[in-house]
Parts: sequence; structure tokens; C-alpha cells
Amino acid sequence: MRAKDIMSSPVHTVTQTASVEAATELITAKAVTALPVVDPAGALVGMVSESDLLWHRVPSDPTAHIRPMPDADPATRPGMVVEIMSPYPVTTRPDADLAEVAEAMLEHDVRSMPVIEDGVVVGIISRRDILRAMVRGDDVLTAEVQHRLDEYAGSHRWTATVVGGVAHVIGEFDNGAEQGVVAVLTRTVPGVAAVEVRAARPAGTTE
Repeated sequence: MRAKDIMSSPVHTVTQTASVEAATELITAKAVTALPVVDPAGALVGMVSESDLLWHRVPSDPTAHIRPMPDADPATRPGMVVEIMSPYPVTTRPDADLAEVAEAMLEHDVRSMPVIEDGVVVGIISRRDILRAMVRGDDVLTAEVQHRLDEYAGSHRWTATVVGGVAHVIGEFDNGAEQGVVAVLTRTVPGVAAVEVRAARPAGTTE
């Protein structure tokens, strides 16, 4: 499974010069955890998250035994996204393997990762997206794989069964190229970890 299979697109972005209040409203309205920050040309320059916004806007509790939040004074606290965003964000590619994306998220301790293609933000992936894709049941995966194969063939030419996230496809194929296409098509279903494609033996034959 690739990043492009589960990424959210189009992406809600915010500009460097947008106000912190505007970014907060967008995050709240779109129910996302972070926003890519872009420059006037649309190039990615940072990320702003819920925690970035909270850190600079929620007043500290003077009775709590924690250090006060910076810029608590309304006169000095940041007003623009560029002042609170995290620069040099960790990114990925549309064709990146999902396992690679998950590993990078854990390694860099980020909850959302922009997907970049030709210097443009084309999608975004969150940890929740990965979890949602990986925990789909075998029965759901079987139904979706079968639907895609039937739609591609225009009839029920192959039978799919998913067990433990591994898709098994059996049927008759015109040639090796078609068998390869079926394998690739099956692998595009989010949640399928591996694919096994096997040609059915003609009736009356034995091993």
C-alpha cells in the first residue's frame, strides 16, 4: 500500500502571513490536527499544529506547577503563523510505502505528514489514516478486492479471499501480464498487506 492510497486530498493549507486566529478557525472547522504552511508560490515551508496554536494562546494556570506558556501577554504574543510554525517539516512521496511513512512518523514524532509531488503539496497523511487503513477486517477487504476485480474484468473472472491481510486471488489468466495487473490492482486496496495470485488448474487435472 502506498501513501497515495490513503492520503487526504485536496489539502487544507495556510499561508505564512495568516493570523494565528485564522489558522485556529481552519483547524477547528476542518477537524484536522495540523496544517501545511505554504509561501506565496505555494511551496511548503512549515507545519502548524493544534499544540503550536494552544501553546501560544491558552493562558497558563498560575497555580499549576509547570512553567508558564510563553507570550502570555496579549501585547507580545505571536500574531502570524510564521512565528509559531515548525519549519523544515518531514514529508513523503505519493508512491512511498505505507510502512516507510509510519516509520518516519514515529522516528520524528509527528502526527501528520504532507505528501509532496513536484514541489507541491498534493496530500496529507495522519497517524489516524494509517491506523484506519491497517485495522480493516478481512471480510471488508475481501469484498473490496472482489469488487475491484469484477469491475476491472467486467465479470466474475477471479475469486478473491483475504486472510490475515494477505489477499489470495485465483482464476484463469490470459497471460502473465494480466496476472501481474491483477496483483497490482489488488495491492491498491488499503489494508492489503500482501498479494498471492494463482492460476486455477483446468478441470480434470491434478497436481
